[in-house]
Amino acid sequence: MNDKSSVASSLPEPGDQLPWLREQLDDINAALISAGKLHAEDITAVAPEWTDNARNLIHYVTLRRRDLRPIQAGLSLHGFSSLGRVEPHVLPTINAIRNAARVVSEGTAEEPADPGLDTDADGVIDGPARLDTAAIRCFGPAPEDRYTRIMVTMPSEASHNRPLLRDLVAAGMNLIRVNCAHDDPETWESIIGLARSEAKRAERPVRVSMDLGGPKLRTGPFLPAPGVVKIKPSRDTYGRVLVPAYVWLGLTDQPGPAGIDLENLQATGFGDIAAEATVVPVTCTADLERRSLAPGSELRLIDARGSKRRLPILYRGAGGVLVSTAKTTYVTEGVGLHTDGAADSSLTIAALPAMEQALRLHEGETLQLLRTTDPQPVTPIGPARVGCTLPEVFDAVEPGERVLFDDGSIEGTAVLVSTDRIDVRIDRTAPGGSKLKAEKGINVPDTELPVSALTDKDRRDLKFVAKHADIVNVSFVNTAEDVQEVIDLLRDSPAADRDFGLVLKIETLRAFRNLPQILLAAMRWPSVGVMIARGDLAVEIGFERMAEVQQEILWLCESAGVPVIWATQVLEQLAKKGLPTRAEVTDAAEAQQAEVVMLNKGPFIVTAVSTLADILQRMQTHTEKKISLLRRLESWDLGRTG
Repeated sequence: MNDKSSVASSLPEPGDQLPWLREQLDDINAALISAGKLHAEDITAVAPEWTDNARNLIHYVTLRRRDLRPIQAGLSLHGFSSLGRVEPHVLPTINAIRNAARVVSEGTAEEPADPGLDTDADGVIDGPARLDTAAIRCFGPAPEDRYTRIMVTMPSEASHNRPLLRDLVAAGMNLIRVNCAHDDPETWESIIGLARSEAKRAERPVRVSMDLGGPKLRTGPFLPAPGVVKIKPSRDTYGRVLVPAYVWLGLTDQPGPAGIDLENLQATGFGDIAAEATVVPVTCTADLERRSLAPGSELRLIDARGSKRRLPILYRGAGGVLVSTAKTTYVTEGVGLHTDGAADSSLTIAALPAMEQALRLHEGETLQLLRTTDPQPVTPIGPARVGCTLPEVFDAVEPGERVLFDDGSIEGTAVLVSTDRIDVRIDRTAPGGSKLKAEKGINVPDTELPVSALTDKDRRDLKFVAKHADIVNVSFVNTAEDVQEVIDLLRDSPAADRDFGLVLKIETLRAFRNLPQILLAAMRWPSVGVMIARGDLAVEIGFERMAEVQQEILWLCESAGVPVIWATQVLEQLAKKGLPTRAEVTDAAEAQQAEVVMLNKGPFIVTAVSTLADILQRMQTHTEKKISLLRRLESWDLGRTG
């Protein structure tokens, strides 16, 4: 039996449905009133602006602890509200349906013992209006032509690129996002100054939000590999050389020929060739002029693969030698180049930039995660090793818990845990293995890490944010205690004296499960928002659950009257490559359910902002939030403490 038929079969027989519905609604009404009394202390603890919202949030969580689908089906059959838009005003909706059912069956109505929410002068309870007010407090007014605002992550170049800010404002940007994990206070201040200047010039409100980095759980560095230069001629489809490779063996620090060499190369017809040549630094064992390096002779070497190569000399100058080769050649530091008949090297390859290394991991292998940030070697022999930036992991992870790397592209399980090492069995990679580089994210969704959402750097950065920005976005919030710490710091900052927004980034499984408690704690601050950080959150909960989880967060926040930022990879391909995918356009349309949509930086970000503004404007004429089936949600429990 499918789920839909199961719901239908749970209804009473015709003739008994209306009494059954009244009984169910009476039971729900009593449970909601009881929950409000049980959590009265939580309600009174919030700021005055949030009293009704906190009560409604508690009612909604209580309501969603039930599977309401049989009740929904019965209500629809009798022409009542199906509860599909219950989020903004839970108890009043239940009371209204109870009264409607009473009128249908008895012809009379009754006044509810507890209306559940304050009403305006006309007795109207307007949950959406409370949400609009909260969104304006936190994010500023919505544009005239659309409800949903657009936030853009600022690249470093925004600190000096005034035309970029001007174009973004003109395209429809309403908020800027500055990430404290990058750049420095001088750069941040410059970005903020230009953004506000261009907003003022355009007479459009633009608010400034700043992200705190939070505790970073990332892979440590690897020892670099010796540098290598690949010299490769151009070949056709059949491997035949079309154009040989040209190399400038430079004796100076300059990247290519200069001065008299450049003039001579132009005069001899090699100017264009030298300009396109691969530059390789060399040292000379004797006076270059005293060596037999005349054009027409050759330099010989054995490259990094042990292959013998001959490089015909095209030009010899004071600053270097121009050579060519018709064969692919790999050169590394210390490789000697001999002239015809010379016993020793005429030239030696000088120091080359070291290469970043990475591990290649396969299913079934073991990765040793080490309690250190010292660079680790990458060798084909022995177990793979990588350091970790957060030592608290080694005191918290238990065998059997998942350990994910690089946005979940590599999945493993902890099989052995000690104070300074975790052995991770690799369970999933891409076919053929996956690379793991330094500075890649690590997620431990099954582990409760004993760390605060704020690092020492975050606390320093918060002083700047409270002075210069309009909103702080707090990363890796997991508990109500994390929120309270931020609020305590804000109350002792310049933010306490103005309309300053506090946005909580929900990016872990633990934060999602604790969201009701997190929201109640946040409501002690007057201006609050939530960011659905879909990147990290999808890694933690699994990509297959992301669609339903982001909807659940939207529902819960709507019940609390808390505005939401829809974030991560919105129109990502359009912003980076100039052409969107069909899937991301659909995703952008779904984002209309939120009060703010965030775009990441990219070369085509102005086009992305303009496109998103058009999509949002069109979609708001079709939908407002959503009507949904209300199955039981087991994610949240008001009794959970951490």
